Amino acid sequence: MHSDDPADQKLTDALPTTGSGDAASTERTIGRHRAADSRRRALLGSTSLRVALATGVTCCLGLTAVASARGSDDTPRPVEPLAEAVADRAAIADERASRSLDRDAAPMRVVPSPTAKPTPSPKVVRKAVKKPVKPRRPRPVAGLDQVQMDNAKIIVDVGLELKMPRRALVVALSTAMQESNLYNLASDVLPESAQYTNQGSGSDHDSVGLFQQRPSSGWGTVAELMRPSYAARAFYTALNEVPGWQDMSVTAAAQAVQISAYPDAYAQHEERASTVAAALTA
Repeated sequence: MHSDDPADQKLTDALPTTGSGDAASTERTIGRHRAADSRRRALLGSTSLRVALATGVTCCLGLTAVASARGSDDTPRPVEPLAEAVADRAAIADERASRSLDRDAAPMRVVPSPTAKPTPSPKVVRKAVKKPVKPRRPRPVAGLDQVQMDNAKIIVDVGLELKMPRRALVVALSTAMQESNLYNLASDVLPESAQYTNQGSGSDHDSVGLFQQRPSSGWGTVAELMRPSYAARAFYTALNEVPGWQDMSVTAAAQAVQISAYPDAYAQHEERASTVAAALTA
């Protein structure tokens, strides 16, 4: 079999002969099909051709995508040119990168420590105002009522404050029992005395208070003598001025202070006075 193409003939003449005499092998080696394959390889090996083929494939793929997009939507959409899209993206990127470095720094955010505890607000402590506690009133003894027992307690408390012995307390209580029956009395002769707290009135001259002491005799003012605590203190002070009063009887000691018209009247109250003094000092 001979080639009709002069070029094939030339290639056949140029190729060296092989040691094989097989005509079929020679035809497969140098025949038209091998020559054509060699030309295709030569063409594909060209760099320019490869670039052209790649460009053509890319364009075909782009056209296929556009056609698909148009086929999926009845309304035709304008296809943005590639160069314009790239230019827009470059402009956006350039705009983002063109911020001034001299701008003010953003304020630093302070993140509280997880272990830090909020400072509690100071609490306003209001001190409770305690109402003054009234002293407990003593329980009456020896047949006295509550008012009489309250006055007896004042006489005993003043004597204890002055560090007077128990006998002085009995003398003072016996005297007050005789003079006023342990009531703080005003005087009908002194209208002023009625202005102060009192538990009745008497009419023995200008005598006032628990011990019926007279302002005209220098015991004190009407206002002072109408205070049971002052009257008791005045009595104890006068008793201390009596020499040897500790060795006297209750009646004698009381008479030495009071100088009463009935000096023996105080003795009848000694027992009750002792009972009251014991109850108030227990």
